[in-house]
Amino acid sequence: MAVSSENFYDRARGSLAGGVSHQSRYVAPYPKYVERAQGSRKWEVDGKEYIDYAMGSASLLLGHANPDVVRALTEQASKGTFFADSHPLEVDWAELIQSLIPCAERVRFVGSGTEATMLAIRIARAYSGKNKILRFEGHYHGWHEFVDLGMAAPYDQPSSLGILPGTIEATVVVPPDATRVAEVLEGDSEIGTIICEVSGANYGSVPLPYGFLGALRQLADQHNAVLIFDEVITGFRWSPGGLQARDEIIPDLTSMAKIVTGGLPGGAVGGKEEIMRLLDPTHEYKGKKPGVVHKGTFNGSPLVSASGVAALTQVKTGEPNRLADAAAERLRNGMGEIIEHHQVAGAVYGEASTFHVYFGDGIVDGSVTELGAEKIRGVSPEIIFALRNGLRERGVDLMSHMSGVTSMAHTDKDIDQTLEAFEDTLRGMISDQLVGGA
Repeated sequence: MAVSSENFYDRARGSLAGGVSHQSRYVAPYPKYVERAQGSRKWEVDGKEYIDYAMGSASLLLGHANPDVVRALTEQASKGTFFADSHPLEVDWAELIQSLIPCAERVRFVGSGTEATMLAIRIARAYSGKNKILRFEGHYHGWHEFVDLGMAAPYDQPSSLGILPGTIEATVVVPPDATRVAEVLEGDSEIGTIICEVSGANYGSVPLPYGFLGALRQLADQHNAVLIFDEVITGFRWSPGGLQARDEIIPDLTSMAKIVTGGLPGGAVGGKEEIMRLLDPTHEYKGKKPGVVHKGTFNGSPLVSASGVAALTQVKTGEPNRLADAAAERLRNGMGEIIEHHQVAGAVYGEASTFHVYFGDGIVDGSVTELGAEKIRGVSPEIIFALRNGLRERGVDLMSHMSGVTSMAHTDKDIDQTLEAFEDTLRGMISDQLVGGA
């Protein structure tokens, strides 16, 4: 029997729940199974080659199998993969994060991005003494119970079964509008935590209004709320120090994952020493020592620490960001010119090393800012499938929706090939009358 993704999926249906380890990895009629990757490319089990714009769900700013990261992992594996003890590399890793992320006066490692936001919210609740959190429509902070409400439309209903009613009652969901935030904070003194995906929803697919984060910082201060910046994707990608370093807007706590580990499982919470002290096992807070309980077998494991140190050492130079940003800018410009040439209603946009495609009306001066989450994320499934599948057939793989990220490994040749695939796919979509009418 020939090796194929279809065959692996048939086997997976008999062993994995739903046939996958992550629900977003399922793509009809079956997910692709990748065997290896290098630089900007990856290869399916049947040998099909892709230019990769998922890049490990945005965790691989340095590209696949970066030599320094591979070397660090190999060297550490030969010394031992896990000790269940503190070790030197976790200190080196934390100090690197401190040198890059402005708010990270102290750091605590966790097992994933979801764990990072979960811990950050627990710390914030303990410090503020208030149970309610304020979050924003469509922003994604992981799959845990604290942040399910508001993740997806309709924003006043949980996205999953099994969510405790008390969690829903403790969550306030609003659009990213400073006036609305001010009104809600003024009217509800039980809100003690604000969490925001600082790119806007879905790593910038739905951009934030201009000046919103600065206003949010001021409002948090006025109402004594703990401000959490979710920089799981923007961290180390928007700049070596994340969005907070680039824009000089400093939160109280920050959640990190993906690039911080060099693309391995793990994450971190960084924050002001006064707040992070609640995790100190030698410090009593409100009658508890520590004030916030946090454990986790593989937190800051030697392998992940080795990868994180190797990756952030390169990120600190700024060169990975410069190269990845330049590749994304060329890609955005090229896609935009193709859409304009074919007179299709839509836009291509994004910050740093990201790109997003939108098909539809409502564009003002090339911007989608006025459209809102429901309209941007409400593009018909037929259009999304046609773009994603059309590109996939032509050897280009996106990350999610109609978006992707670049890395320092993406070359001019990759961008040229991607633009050819994009234009060819767009022609087919126009022929099928899925898009048009600029």
